[in-house]
Amino acid sequence: MSVRTTARETGDSSRKRAGNGAAVGDVADDIGLDALVGHAGYAVRRFQIWIFQDFIRTLGAVDIRPTQYSVLTVIGANPGLSQMAVAKRLGIERARLVHLLDSLEQRKLVKRVKSKADRRSHALHLTAQGETALAKFKRLAAEHERHVEEKIGKENREQLIRILAGFT
Repeated sequence: MSVRTTARETGDSSRKRAGNGAAVGDVADDIGLDALVGHAGYAVRRFQIWIFQDFIRTLGAVDIRPTQYSVLTVIGANPGLSQMAVAKRLGIERARLVHLLDSLEQRKLVKRVKSKADRRSHALHLTAQGETALAKFKRLAAEHERHVEEKIGKENREQLIRILAGFT
């Protein structure tokens, strides 16, 4: 006997779109997920996709992506950290972080200051404009977190944070 669980049964309401943007029937909803329904990794990934989409939608007006927000938040909380320390703490490849910092520096949100302790290294700081912007970004991120709470409930959100805390 095979297990056939559809996206509709799991509460997944995403819709495929035709090239013209119109919804393509219920074809996606009728595709069975079989054992994926019971896989934590699959469920976490689907939720991550929803989380990122909502974050991007909520912070779209200020043009900040989740990784940029994370970097700004860590720099704001720890002025003077090296690029390597930020990359390591957030699990970002160093080359990717350099590119990300370049874009944040162009937007005048972050500045790199040559380290006094190690001339090969840069200390990262928010600019005054970056501090003001981060305060706004945090307000919008709090709105995003309210969306998460609406989606899964307050207690479930709090439990999820506790469960995932060991991975941060």
